[in-house]
Amino acid sequence: MAATRPVLDVRDLCKVYGEGETAVRALDGVSFRVEHGDYAAIMGPSGSGKSTLMNIIGCLDVPSSGRYLLDGVDVGRLTESQLALVRNRLIGFVFQAFNLIPRTSAVANVELPLAYSGMRPAERRRRALFALDSVGLADRADHEPNQLSGGQQQRVAVARALVTGPALLLADEPTGNLDSHATQELLVVFDDLHSAGRTIVMITHEGEVGARAGRLIKVRDGRVTSEIRRSAA
Repeated sequence: MAATRPVLDVRDLCKVYGEGETAVRALDGVSFRVEHGDYAAIMGPSGSGKSTLMNIIGCLDVPSSGRYLLDGVDVGRLTESQLALVRNRLIGFVFQAFNLIPRTSAVANVELPLAYSGMRPAERRRRALFALDSVGLADRADHEPNQLSGGQQQRVAVARALVTGPALLLADEPTGNLDSHATQELLVVFDDLHSAGRTIVMITHEGEVGARAGRLIKVRDGRVTSEIRRSAA
């Protein structure tokens, strides 16, 4: 049943770069599940394997061995064109860099993922405005990126990630370019999205950011070293 199927089902993932004596094992048997509505933070120091794991979860890279199911889809069985569809429709990406198109309004930036689906312009605009409202930026829809603060630009990026209604919101160090005030504002947005039922996986090395998640997955040397699930407040 779709209601009980995990959004992420990662099974014994390994990733090896290079061969022979120079081989580097970036992931070494990583397994975990993320259920619908979970808010999970993956934390680890530089070189822990968390970035490699993020790339595999985001269908930007493939494991050397193991299985990865995304919303019930076995990613390892997909063609390149199918992977592109998965990235566009099932995963909403938020990166450290905002990656907004300059000299283009916030609402047009948010519409962009919908433009590839053939959706009518009026419906694209309606959905983009709704996504902007969900991150508290409905009144900035016509502003261009250079008219927005860093925190506001990142919230536009979150709205763009949400606009397709993805199964998973995947955030890679989303607060890395923000000051402390903008970081707190963005974390409130993630809190609200989680409360609304969104499934979120955040990659971070910042303890205070990871502490906001309901579940903390720590990785070191390519392995999961601990999992902590916090009780709801």
